[in-house]
Amino acid sequence: MIRTATSDDVPAILTMIRELAEYERAPHEVTATEEHLRTALFGENPAVYALIAENDDTGEAVGFAMWFLNFSTWLGRHGVYLEDLYVKPHARGEGHGRALLTRLAQIAVERGCGRVEWAVLDWNEPSIGFYKSLGAVPMDEWTIFRLTGDSLARLAAS
Repeated sequence: MIRTATSDDVPAILTMIRELAEYERAPHEVTATEEHLRTALFGENPAVYALIAENDDTGEAVGFAMWFLNFSTWLGRHGVYLEDLYVKPHARGEGHGRALLTRLAQIAVERGCGRVEWAVLDWNEPSIGFYKSLGAVPMDEWTIFRLTGDSLARLAAS
């Protein structure tokens, strides 16, 4: 079962974010707190959204997708950016990842969005294979750039 996250899901989402960071070999980079997530997802002007995959038998949250709207100047329409997709290891292979992406695609179509896109680590072959099996194509000619920490502060102050 896929449903929209509620405020009660925040502890489970944060736990899964930490599990994802472990898998991606960067647990030290997670600084999010429950308060951060609650404000971002359910505050006065939320700009990020989450879906929850639940085990039908137990009701356990076994996965999540966190996403937000972006914009394509070339299409002249919004798109959906999938920030994170995660399914707990014991629940993989049961269709939860596909169900999360299917619901996200439905949301994008319902909203008139032109695309859904995301990034995946180049060494994450299981995920790359899964995404390709859904018809997703890698955007190999694009390189993602990021400003964080001191670099972000320096540029902002210049």
